[in-house]
Amino acid sequence: MDMSKKMAAGITGFASMLWLGLTAAVAANQRRLVFNPTLEREVKSPRSSGHRTRPVVLRANDGTRLSGWLMTPTIPGPRPAVLYFGGRSEEVSWVVRDAGKLFPNMTVLAMNYRGYGESQGVPAEIHMIEDGCLLYDWLATRGQVDPHRIAVVGRSLGSGVAVQVAKERPAHSVVLITPYDSILAIAKRRFRVMPIEYMLQHRFESIKYAPSLKAPTYVLRAASDDVVPHTHTDLLVAKLGQLVADDVVPDSDHMNIPYLEATQDLIAGFLTRQFSQPVTPAAAAAVADAVANAEPPAEAVPTPADFDLVTK
Repeated sequence: MDMSKKMAAGITGFASMLWLGLTAAVAANQRRLVFNPTLEREVKSPRSSGHRTRPVVLRANDGTRLSGWLMTPTIPGPRPAVLYFGGRSEEVSWVVRDAGKLFPNMTVLAMNYRGYGESQGVPAEIHMIEDGCLLYDWLATRGQVDPHRIAVVGRSLGSGVAVQVAKERPAHSVVLITPYDSILAIAKRRFRVMPIEYMLQHRFESIKYAPSLKAPTYVLRAASDDVVPHTHTDLLVAKLGQLVADDVVPDSDHMNIPYLEATQDLIAGFLTRQFSQPVTPAAAAAVADAVANAEPPAEAVPTPADFDLVTK
């Protein structure tokens, strides 16, 4: 073999080893690529100006403690409710602070994923969906909640949780903030030369479940989004079974969109209008069946350690 062929073979071998090394690194670190748990509270002492606020600690099926907040309106009687799912790096105490504006006259449950905030455990797609369904069931059994009017709201990564929970439970309405077709598709776009489809465990393939959603769905996009390009949202929107509206929030980006007054006004307006609609007999029957078969999680008594400020 002449020198040029030896050099070509050496370069090819080095490139192959580098590719295999990068592939192995992506496979080994995929959890950190998908999830970025935030431990410290965004709001140190969260309280809603429009609700009664109390900390909640619930136990998942495997006993993992999940921590968050329940906000109930000051108006007595069963009220419409919202179950909120946060983003990849999001700790949800800010939802408590903004709940009066975002979800007026609605009961709100905002819980941190496993490994986020004061919740125990390690995040994983399968746990997020299982826990999300349990949280829905728990919310539906609260005396201050109208079980026929429970909306699910998901931001970014949480949009994938919201879609799957809405598929499994009779959600009244769905709000998706900067949603995507699938995390797998976004990962393939980022790691073009790697066989990512064989490595990625947490795929959040919302596009697979979108056609089966029966609840009216509202999509909100950021005007500038370099995390979830609009092309990925376009693919999801095209498959949604009950799309009501698809709006772009002016002057927003992927990070600031939920905090903007314009966003919060749009969400509050959509949910208020949806909750004012009469419940169909078919929807009422679906809710009755779901409530009858639900096994909501056990509620644990919060201890000071559960809601002390956690620091990194």
